[in-house]
Amino acid sequence: MQATFLKIPVAMLISLALLGCATNGDPRDPLEPLNRSVYKFNDVVDKAVLKPVATGYKGAMPDPVRTAIGNFFSNLDDVLVLLNDLLQFKLDQAASDFSRLAWNTTVGIAGLVDVATPMDLTKHNEDFGQTLGYWGIGNGPYLVLPFLGPSTLRDAVGTAVDGQFDPVVQHTPVPERNSGIAIHSVDTRARLLDAEKVLDEAAIDRYVFLRDAYLQRRRGLVYDGNPPREKFED
Repeated sequence: MQATFLKIPVAMLISLALLGCATNGDPRDPLEPLNRSVYKFNDVVDKAVLKPVATGYKGAMPDPVRTAIGNFFSNLDDVLVLLNDLLQFKLDQAASDFSRLAWNTTVGIAGLVDVATPMDLTKHNEDFGQTLGYWGIGNGPYLVLPFLGPSTLRDAVGTAVDGQFDPVVQHTPVPERNSGIAIHSVDTRARLLDAEKVLDEAAIDRYVFLRDAYLQRRRGLVYDGNPPREKFED
């Protein structure tokens, strides 16, 4: 899925953003009609393919195996986290994340076992979208990307850049890369099955709920959990 998206030129994303016009809806989401259409497409694909596969995967795969798979991909993600630590000059965090990566890759057997967390080497969340936000680049319009889901113009560019350094996306040969992306996608979806039940009970409009939750979470990540107060206008 990620590999497919990376083939979309950044210029196309910018062109889509410029199609937005003023509406009476949320000003953060000027492309809401288009985004809702993509959201419905993603929902159909999820219900028809990804969710059933993830449900079967969760039921058939023993918990220790699923934990090891999650640890493996989390360890690969720490490569991107470390790079974005450095781009944001978070040197103390970079040192911690380098140690985490080194311990889990070696003692943790290529990341299958998370030995770093018990050593107080906390897992961090950094990506190039956050790096752009750290340096003052705004979100731009909210976007729902085919297959990938909620994003913004800034985060879509960040995803494309991160993909150039993602060990999974850049892995060769291609069949192994595609298998890795598929396993990661299914494992990630399986971990969201329980959270989806809460969403179904709480959300009247799932689209709005997911959009607001995504934008709030990303804002918190950019400001490391301490975002400034937002100014709202009528």
